[in-house]
Amino acid sequence: MRGWIFGAALALVAGAGDEAGAQVQPRAEARASHCIAIADAAPGLQYLHKASFRDPVPEYSVRISYVAHSAYLIQTRGGLSVVTDYPGFIGSADFIPDVVTMNHAHSSHFTPVPDPAIPHVLRGWSETFGQPADHHLDLGEMLIRNVPTDIRSMGGVEENGNSIFIFEVEGLCIGHLGHLHHEPNDDQYAAIGRLDVVMVPVDGGMTLDTASMVRVVSWLKSSIVLPMHWFSGASLGWFLDGVAEEFDVDVRDASSLTLSLRDLPQRRTVIVLRPDWLRDD
Repeated sequence: MRGWIFGAALALVAGAGDEAGAQVQPRAEARASHCIAIADAAPGLQYLHKASFRDPVPEYSVRISYVAHSAYLIQTRGGLSVVTDYPGFIGSADFIPDVVTMNHAHSSHFTPVPDPAIPHVLRGWSETFGQPADHHLDLGEMLIRNVPTDIRSMGGVEENGNSIFIFEVEGLCIGHLGHLHHEPNDDQYAAIGRLDVVMVPVDGGMTLDTASMVRVVSWLKSSIVLPMHWFSGASLGWFLDGVAEEFDVDVRDASSLTLSLRDLPQRRTVIVLRPDWLRDD
C-alpha cells in the first residue's frame, strides 16, 4: 500500500567527531524568535512544484529536500542552504551548504571533519561535557536556534548531548528533533515554541519508542510532519499507524517539497518523502 517504503532501508554514513567553532550572537543583540512569541496558528502552507535542488526557490517559500537518514536540505529564495544532522557526505553534487547542524548520538548524524569551506558548523553538543550547546544564528533570511536535550551514552545519560534545531524562515517555524531520546519537558516544549513543520525520527526504539514519539508529535501539533531515521518499512509503518487518527498520511514518490506560508492543511499531515542524495543531473 505504501509502495517503496516497506522493505526499504537507509544506508548509514560513517564518521565520528568533536566540535569546532560556530557563530553565536549575543542575546542582547539577537533577533527575537517569532516561533516562541507567536504560538498560535500561522496563515498556512502551500505546496508548490517539485524541483531540483539547483532551481531557484519561489518567493515567500522554502524548499525542503530529504537527503538521507536524518539529513534534510533547507533552501531559501535568497540562496541560503542548511543541511541538518550533516553526516559529511550528502551526494555527488559539487555543493557546499551555508550551514550544517550536527548531533553526535551516532556517527551518521555528524562528521569530525566538516568541509572547512562551510561557513557555519553548528554542533548540538558542547565542548564541555554535559553543558548545553547554545546557538542563535541570525542570517537575515533565516534565524537558527537550538533546544538541548539528553541522550543515552555508555549505559547512562549524557545531559545536553542532543539538540533540537529550529529554523525560522519566511514566517515558517521548522524543527528537526535530531536523535531525540526522551520526551521534552515543559521548559523544553516552551523553548521550542510553535513548529509548523517538524522532522521526526521514527525508528521505533533507537531514539524514542513509537508510542512516545507519537505523543511528542501529537503535543507539538505541527501542521506538517516529515518522518526520518527509519531503517525499515516496519518502523515507519508503526509510526504511520500510530498517528493515523490525528493525521492524514501523504506518501510521495519525491524527495523534496516547496512550502510557503499560505494555507495550512485543515487536518495535520504526515508527508513521507523518498530520501535521495544530492546530484547534478
